[in-house]
Amino acid sequence: MDIFQKCYEFQDDEALADRGLYPFFLPLTENEGTVASYKGKKLIMCGSNNYLGLTAHPKVREAAIDAIRKYGTSCTGSRFLNGSLELHETLEHELADFVGKEAALVFSTGMQVNLGTISSLVGKGDYAILDKEAHASIYDGVRLSYGKLERFNHNDMAHLERVMASIPEDAGKLVVVDGLFSMGGDLAPLDQIVPIVKKYKARLMVDDAHGIGVTGKGFGTSAQFGLTDEVDLIMSTFSKSFASLGGFISGKSEVINFVKHFSRSLIFSASVQPASAAAALASLRIMRDEPQWNARLMVIAEKMRNGLKQLGFNIGNTVSPIIPVIIGDNEMTFKMARDLFDRGVFVNSVIAPAAPVGSQMLRTSYMATHTDEQLDKVLEIFEVVGKLNGLI
Repeated sequence: MDIFQKCYEFQDDEALADRGLYPFFLPLTENEGTVASYKGKKLIMCGSNNYLGLTAHPKVREAAIDAIRKYGTSCTGSRFLNGSLELHETLEHELADFVGKEAALVFSTGMQVNLGTISSLVGKGDYAILDKEAHASIYDGVRLSYGKLERFNHNDMAHLERVMASIPEDAGKLVVVDGLFSMGGDLAPLDQIVPIVKKYKARLMVDDAHGIGVTGKGFGTSAQFGLTDEVDLIMSTFSKSFASLGGFISGKSEVINFVKHFSRSLIFSASVQPASAAAALASLRIMRDEPQWNARLMVIAEKMRNGLKQLGFNIGNTVSPIIPVIIGDNEMTFKMARDLFDRGVFVNSVIAPAAPVGSQMLRTSYMATHTDEQLDKVLEIFEVVGKLNGLI
């Protein structure tokens, strides 16, 4: 059989496009903070991970421009060879200090952080234990390792306990969870996870891609629970609150040094370009020195959770500015997204495998820079579209 045959048979996107419902890969002509533009149509952006709105902050923009002037557009090499700058090391030192760890290591993307960290630490005979709703990059990191994968039901501590008890006592064990889950907007109960991890002599890694800048007054989910010292590894990306591109892993200096020398996704990738590193560093300093951005985000998140819930939508267990509107059906999810889009609101359609069957959703997310006028308009349009489709 021709290996391309499956490509020729794939027509899901064409079928949806023919009906005007295809919601993916839309080429935006503008995506400036809270406003996006598509073919001249202005939309209130409620589908971005730009939680603090820092992509438009003048300090972040100036830092990126200054870095291009000083370093050029690329390092054209791996961190392992010619691609390390003093800028990278400054960013790493300040990141480690910010999250309360000894050391940090910067990668070119958040995906590469999880691929490289997990695959270098989990070896033959070791186990990686994941929440079933862990991010795809976490699962792929395990697949690239020589270890064994075990899963537990989402935030189900009794199931985690049973899984841990079933693993050989002398095996190496790494538990990996999202801090703030990217689809449901709920938190990993670290106060319950940490005692189980310690009981079974495992290590704990928290993927806080969506948590840094948001939870724990911006310092992350581990900080929110007061358990930074008990979490072994904290990971995050630059493509959310840091308003850039890249990512990092942080932990004890010996562990980070090991990852630095054995992570294939670090060694065999070009380093973070100077503009991205500088933008991330500027964003980090804003998060550290200007807490009003996080405070505003929390006010907005509560307003939108209350507003959508009062309208009658199912928003699950979210406690964050990530607010799912759970639909439970592919067709209706796409229809709702299109109706919102046509009225000026951009949201994300999430279906399997990103959302389990029965939990298909519109993923909405909010920024510290949304105005009250914009948010009121979003709720008004959600009410109209929800009633139109018989959901409220």
